[in-house]
Amino acid sequence: MAAAFDGVSSPRFSAKLASHGIRALIRKSPRTIQVNVGKLCNQACHHCHVDAGPRRTERMTRASAERVIEVLAASHCVETLDITGGAPELNANFAKLVERARALDRRVIVRCNLTVTLEPGMEWLVEFYRRTSVELVCSLPCYTAENTDRQRGIGVFDKSIAALRNLNAAGFGRGALKLDLVYNPVGASLPPPQAELEAQYRDQLARNFGIVFDRLLTITNMPIARFANQLSAGGNHSAYMSLLVNHFNPATVDALMCRDLVSVGWDGRLYDCDFNQMLEIPLGANAGSTIWDVEDVGELAGARIATGSHCFGCTAGAGSSCGGAIA
Repeated sequence: MAAAFDGVSSPRFSAKLASHGIRALIRKSPRTIQVNVGKLCNQACHHCHVDAGPRRTERMTRASAERVIEVLAASHCVETLDITGGAPELNANFAKLVERARALDRRVIVRCNLTVTLEPGMEWLVEFYRRTSVELVCSLPCYTAENTDRQRGIGVFDKSIAALRNLNAAGFGRGALKLDLVYNPVGASLPPPQAELEAQYRDQLARNFGIVFDRLLTITNMPIARFANQLSAGGNHSAYMSLLVNHFNPATVDALMCRDLVSVGWDGRLYDCDFNQMLEIPLGANAGSTIWDVEDVGELAGARIATGSHCFGCTAGAGSSCGGAIA
């Protein structure tokens, strides 16, 4: 279910900002380019806002990937290339994106679902991660098999644990090589406090499986695509939106990820964030722009950010972003 959208902002979200004396969202100088290289994935999770899965065919082309690197090289304000999907590793251009961004001395984040590292033909991934010193952000909805498999599919938890052990053995989560985990609620609720849940994850994973990691990031399920359909099918969409609206936290607004991020779709189109991308809400400034229409994403600093009702998901409670809780 798409959010109400008037071309620049959701009246409902704008009104909430105004009620707290907060002006419309304006982008700062971009520090991150986040690239969704496609919707192909070896999993089909219930909460997925990308609606990714094994049968999806949307994939970033070599020309688009090369253009991303050209713009990254020209955008001196950008410190980080954040690569996501689907399972980004399944894109034929994934390795080149990582290697060329690292050659430019940019920080590279890879959003990994863990189980892709165990797929046939993907045995090279863990060593590639290690050699290129990427920062891994890996999905693990719970430290128990029951909750993880309920959200991600039968057997996913055991495979995820095996993948984490392989990553630990390669040095991830043990010092210089970063390994963060991601928690999403199994149902229609807000995440618990991030620090408290991280302590539980750390204890349970170490005690039961000998696994270590750097940080746990809690991310609110967004009422987009597959999760929105799940809410609607259960008659819970309105209740969930009310939960998000009623827990709006003005302290989250200044640190929203859209403030210093530009999102690039698999087809090269530009968006204000990955969630707007999935709802096909155009860039707030220069709507319809593509990666070929900009030379330096620094040009987008000072531009209005497009919002929708889904933005309540990033501003509810402790807040939520690709980097976890905000407040």
